[in-house]
Amino acid sequence: MTTFHEQDGLNCVIQAWDKHETELRYFLLHQLGDHDIAEDLLQDTFLKAIAEGSRFCQLDAPRAWLFRVTRNRLIDYRRTCRPTDPVADELPDNTEPIAAVATLTQCLPRALSELSPEDGEAIHLCDLEGMTQAAYAERLGISLAGAKSRIQRARKRLREHLKVACQVRFDESGKVCCFVPRGTPEK
Repeated sequence: MTTFHEQDGLNCVIQAWDKHETELRYFLLHQLGDHDIAEDLLQDTFLKAIAEGSRFCQLDAPRAWLFRVTRNRLIDYRRTCRPTDPVADELPDNTEPIAAVATLTQCLPRALSELSPEDGEAIHLCDLEGMTQAAYAERLGISLAGAKSRIQRARKRLREHLKVACQVRFDESGKVCCFVPRGTPEK
């Protein structure tokens, strides 16, 4: 059983809907070119308007609200229902070379183990495990600025160590271009 306020809200929605439904439908059909999808999105807008209840009656511009909700629903639909390109039955061989930095994992574990324990911990926690610098500072009981400095110095020492230990070279933009792989440390 609906209350007086719910019925009043429903009446406001129905009046606005009767007045603007056709315009909303044409908008969606023009945007989508698919009658069934347009009707589904139109129904979503109507249900959202009904859910507003008596608040819908207080709107200064119900037409603008209906169009905004419809447009937002259309955007959501397009985000979730993007067409995909068909995949060929036979995929071509991957001829793109693997970036040197991607293969650096062959050398990195050993180089990290050769750093000081403090540097290794800073790199491991903040760069590999994703700990925030603030959390790292709190863990060590130092200031955030101190933690940032410690992490930057550790990164710099790792970079210098990689140059020597793995013969890492960097291109003019500072990206890894090549290196000599080393195995993981023996235990």
